[in-house]
Amino acid sequence: MDSMVEQRLLHGPRFVCIGGGTGLSTLLSGLKSFTRNITAVVAVTDEGGSSGRLRQEWGVLPPGDVRNCIVALAENDNSLNQLLNFRFDRGELKGHNLGNLILLAACELVGDFSKAVEELNRMLAIRGRVLPVTTETVVLHGETMNGELVKGELEVSEYGSRMKRMWLEPASAKPLPDVIDSIPSSDLIVLGPGSLFTSILPNLLLDEVRRAIREAGVPKAYVANLMTQKHETERMNITAHLDWIASVLGVMPDYIVVNQTPIPADYLARYRERGAEPLYLSKEEEAYLERRKCTVVYADLVNIKDGKYLRHHSQNLAEILMRIAKEGRD
Repeated sequence: MDSMVEQRLLHGPRFVCIGGGTGLSTLLSGLKSFTRNITAVVAVTDEGGSSGRLRQEWGVLPPGDVRNCIVALAENDNSLNQLLNFRFDRGELKGHNLGNLILLAACELVGDFSKAVEELNRMLAIRGRVLPVTTETVVLHGETMNGELVKGELEVSEYGSRMKRMWLEPASAKPLPDVIDSIPSSDLIVLGPGSLFTSILPNLLLDEVRRAIREAGVPKAYVANLMTQKHETERMNITAHLDWIASVLGVMPDYIVVNQTPIPADYLARYRERGAEPLYLSKEEEAYLERRKCTVVYADLVNIKDGKYLRHHSQNLAEILMRIAKEGRD
């Protein structure tokens, strides 16, 4: 890499990006072009797919979201990227991802999930670092509007839009010290994009994390999703998402980044068949956010990945967040 480019990356703004799933990894893949000073804080409540099986069978923290973020921050020409994302399609390994198995092996070797993640961070020479929000085994709990108690990420996802309150057990779970240390020294704290109830909020349910974010004299930005999610956020508008974040965090984010690009009609129809609706900001919501002192930033954020999936445009999103971070620095 050109030494001038390397110097620019080394002196770029400091970001703390909080979330999980494909949303966070999409954000990271864009940000790494602008700075090496990225700390990705990842939720560890995943129960589905390969991660859920490894959690159940081996007692390891779910590695999937951590792996996705590490791969997203790896150098573009790193030959391990495709290997880490390789998914087995038959035999006893069917459904498992090689990167998840490598993280499991590293965890077994060093005896600690956070050290295993550090090892993979080093092995891939990634631009930044990825941290699990905690290394304790935590379970997501919630209570619905009609008083029904739900347990685990999968159940919470099913009842998300009808949720009244959420918490983690054990309530005494402690975040990783490096997570807390990274927050006050950052230039911008980014929440999302990602599943509201199962990727973003679980991180904020740890007392020390939300207190550190709230007390840091650092701008906070929420990146709105492109679409609602069936069950989890169906019939919820953008301000409903933000209100949940503000209620858990104890403060409204300073910025919200919202997509303004029309979604192609054929993709819109396809996603609507799955129970998802586009998320755009109405004039009423704009006025509400202005009253709450939350600055709205519009951007062209729609990207079609692999000709199939709607994703945030990682480069456009990164440029917007860089601008916000630099404004905060100045």
